[in-house]
Amino acid sequence: VQLQASGGGLVQAGGSLRLSCAAPGRTFSLYTGGWFRLTPGKGRELVATVSYRDGVTYYSTSVKGRFTISRDSARSIVYLQMDNLKPEDTGVYSCAISGRARARDTYEFDDWGQGTQVTVSS
Repeated sequence: VQLQASGGGLVQAGGSLRLSCAAPGRTFSLYTGGWFRLTPGKGRELVATVSYRDGVTYYSTSVKGRFTISRDSARSIVYLQMDNLKPEDTGVYSCAISGRARARDTYEFDDWGQGTQVTVSS
């Protein structure tokens, strides 16, 4: 499945960005949508996940309260609303989908989108 991610860019600290990830043609077998990021010095980390079926969400402690993940199950789109961005949020953000419920680890995700750069200036 070719995931289509968009929405990255350059923003000042305190600003907002919204990322989108579409999985056209995939609906019935989707369980979890997630966003990961690759940041200098920290490697790849899980940012947030959402269940396509019931909307249950998970957030890393570093973004909880600032980021909101949501999904449009009918159109197989996952969104990541990022508010109050900080310079340490700078990195390449990638979306992924999993056929497993409550997926958290990278090996549990089957399909990945291309990364989108998010840069937060101080």
